Parts: sequence; structure tokens; C-alpha cells
Amino acid sequence: MYFYEPSQGHGLPHDPLNAIIGPRPIGWISSLDGEGRQNLAPYSFFNCFNYRPPVIGFASSGWKDSVRNICETKEFVWNLTTRALAERMNETSASLPHGEDEFAFSGLTPLASRIIKAPRVAESPVHFECRLSQCIQLTKANGEALDSWLVLGEAVAIHIDESLLENGIYQTSKAQPILRAGGPTAYYTVTDAQRFDMRRPDDR
Repeated sequence: MYFYEPSQGHGLPHDPLNAIIGPRPIGWISSLDGEGRQNLAPYSFFNCFNYRPPVIGFASSGWKDSVRNICETKEFVWNLTTRALAERMNETSASLPHGEDEFAFSGLTPLASRIIKAPRVAESPVHFECRLSQCIQLTKANGEALDSWLVLGEAVAIHIDESLLENGIYQTSKAQPILRAGGPTAYYTVTDAQRFDMRRPDDR
């Protein structure tokens, strides 16, 4: 088996960590700063961490605008990224000067939220309006602080395009979500051809 200690480097053409932990859902996060300026950015370290209440989170390498904004305003929106939106999502990863609007830069439409002030991406079929629950600076095992931040938020309002519901059940593949994989350019999507079903032992 190939073996390496991360602190000593991986010795490969590209760090395999992102490919092994994957594919990963994309945290497409919209927020406002304290002056009401819009921000939209994708984060590939993203997931859901609690069921009731729903708590989602993303990690940022560095104190970026999204983290700053969310800590100022205590709110953000997660927007589902689909195959049809992949290229425009990628545009929002550009390093724009602080205060410049990624919605305008990528040709996306801000849409008012129902409960919070941060805008949604109108073109996205699913939105989670979130209130900040925790912002945690990550550390090494020895307690040394890292310049990485885990932002957790409680989803207080959820919007789903009704075309994605069949008999009240959300159809994951119908939304065509995209997922980040390894290497500098790799993404995947979800199709019904990849589906298989299992029942948990307690549900049999």
C-alpha cells in the first residue's frame, strides 16, 4: 500500500485527500457584509452535520469574505449547485476585490430570502436560509491554531423547486447536483444509473 505522513508531504502529483474524501458536495454560499454588499462563493469542504434542527457547515482556508460576512451578520444561504449552473458557480470562485459582487460578475440573479437578509441564487433549485450557530477556528492535534475556519449554520428556512419532488420525495438525481472530486479540474454529477438501494437493519 502507498504510505505517507501528511506532515512530510504526499509525494504524488496531486494531493489525494480531496479525491479520497469524495465526491464532495459543494457549499455555494451567499452572504451580505455589514454594509449590505453581496458575496457568493463556492466551498468544496461542505456537508450536513445534524438532522433536527438541520445544521450545515463549510470550511474556509483563510479568513475569506464569506467567513467575515457571516460572522458580522450571523446569517448565510446555501444554494444547490447543479450541472446547468456549474460554469457560473466556477466563475464565483474568482478572487475579486473585497466588496465586488460575484452575482453580477457571474451573471446570476440575487433573490430575496424569506426569513434572513442574505440573498439566494434565483437560478438554483434549492436554498437553505441559515443562521450562524458556530464559527470555529480549526487546530492541529497539538492545539496549534490553523488559518482555517469551520462555519456551522442552522437552516431556518428551506426552498425546494417542486419539480424535484415526486410523491413528496426529493429526487436527488433529477436535480443533477455536481460534486467536487480529486485533481484540479474533476467534478461529478449524480444519475439514476448509479443508484442502488439498501434498507438499514432496523428498518427491515
